[in-house]
Amino acid sequence: EKNAITGTHNIHGLLDILQSQIRAPSRDAKPSPDRFHFAVDHCFPIKGQGTVLTGTCLSGSARPNEMVEFPTLATQKKIKGLQMFRRKANVIQQGDRAGICVSNFDAKLMERGIIASPGTVKLIRGAIAVVRKVRFFKGGLNSGAKFHVSVGHTTVMATVTFWGAREIAAQVEKKEKEEEKNSAFNTTKGKDKSGSQPLGKSSLGGSADLAGLPRLKFDWNQDFLHQDNYLETLPTNDGHNEWNDGTLTRNGSENMEGGKQASLSANKLPPLHWAKLEFLTPVYCPMDSLVIGSRLDTEVNANACRLAFSGRLVERYDAKTDNGKIKTYTKKEKVGTVCRLGDPFRRSDDNKVVRYEVFGTDLFKKETNMSQFVGLVMETDRGEIGSIQSSFGTSGKFRVNFPAGTEAKEGDPLYLRFKRYANDPKKAIHQDQSLPRARPGYRIDPPAKKKKVRGKISNGNANVVENGVDSKTPKGDRKASANIPNGSNGVGEIVKTKGDILQNGKRTVAIVSGLFSMEDDISKHKGRKVISITTPEEEGVIDGSFGKVGKCKVLFRDGISADVGSHVKMLS
Repeated sequence: EKNAITGTHNIHGLLDILQSQIRAPSRDAKPSPDRFHFAVDHCFPIKGQGTVLTGTCLSGSARPNEMVEFPTLATQKKIKGLQMFRRKANVIQQGDRAGICVSNFDAKLMERGIIASPGTVKLIRGAIAVVRKVRFFKGGLNSGAKFHVSVGHTTVMATVTFWGAREIAAQVEKKEKEEEKNSAFNTTKGKDKSGSQPLGKSSLGGSADLAGLPRLKFDWNQDFLHQDNYLETLPTNDGHNEWNDGTLTRNGSENMEGGKQASLSANKLPPLHWAKLEFLTPVYCPMDSLVIGSRLDTEVNANACRLAFSGRLVERYDAKTDNGKIKTYTKKEKVGTVCRLGDPFRRSDDNKVVRYEVFGTDLFKKETNMSQFVGLVMETDRGEIGSIQSSFGTSGKFRVNFPAGTEAKEGDPLYLRFKRYANDPKKAIHQDQSLPRARPGYRIDPPAKKKKVRGKISNGNANVVENGVDSKTPKGDRKASANIPNGSNGVGEIVKTKGDILQNGKRTVAIVSGLFSMEDDISKHKGRKVISITTPEEEGVIDGSFGKVGKCKVLFRDGISADVGSHVKMLS
């Protein structure tokens, strides 16, 4: 008990803890009278002295005999004297709690407000702010809704629009990495960077980054993905296809496979957003001021938080001059199909068989003017990029050139992906993709077609081949020879692959020519085994005929990876 009583008087221990935990606020390194902002919270007259305004200096500095402006009253007064804690002061600067005495001013004209250096506080009709939702606010934040917005000592109605969640998150992450790198550099050099740069702030705290409001600059030239409303969570990219993000919706969901979202844990703050505030009544306030959005029309007796969001003003916005300057876009995707392949080439750098030209369909109507789409970039599901060269025929087909080649097969999808800006009256197509460097190769000549053998002339006598058996073949050998179809040596060529795509990326069906002639009854050979010469481990069976020119359909249950033009062998 004695030790416990003694511990309560450990003043030095308390001071050590306070010094280790409390950090001095960051202030203006070079206070300037040109950006003096003072928040007035009380105003009263003193007989024989003048009118005293008490409050807090938000930025800059002030001295006696300097002029200050009352923006809301459109008047200027000279500072007669300064006091801090009932003592005269020669200067006040950011963070100081002070009283300012002016003469010839009616105290009834102002109770709360802002006084500042002349000309520094403008009347604004709107602003762009970086904001964050209050975690305890239960409702959603919808773009276009009206909120009660408090700036300084003024509260007005404003129409609010939210956007830029993903872009601002990337900007903050980049800024944090740069600050971490600079911090490590300064620590290595043994320098203290605190107070090294002047901070032109209009709010206390200097570094309100501690409150989750980083100081960011708004870039009018930046592109922003369209959002319907405030996102409660940031969508995550699963790495398959970034373009499938689509338009971000109210709850943070997106059009992507799996629909994965970042979960909002109890210790994780809602994401930062840009917010466009259009005030119904113009207000006087400096940039960088703190702002609070509320729903004060909520039932007073309801057990609910009425503070919706908080943030910081970053940029002025005037609907008359700035409307349409914010560049928001939506992602669009059109899907076509490969209907025909160009000549095969063997690429020089990796020896793969590719096509530098393919033909697509199912993307345009036959009456579409293709000239406006020539040069647009297209992409395969493997990520190979090409461009539309021209139309092909009169049925809406088109020709696509791939500078680096493509391994696409017939029936594979072709994607036309582009952006469309909301404020573009022409609704033009914009693409960020660029064509890859050319990867040349040499053309693979197709094998020469064999002539059908109807008979063989020897010594003036014709030996007729019927049903695949020579008339002079000994009867004992005719049974073995009958296993080989007419005009075939048991080797065929893959002319097309089709069917479902398995998880290993292979197709299940190959169309083969050269194993049979037009006269052969392929149904009699159904079930016979066929192997790929280039990949002998891939084995299939004949499933039936394909067309009327001797082609057959071969089923590979585990898939086939051989390219078009490769050879297969039929086993006896």
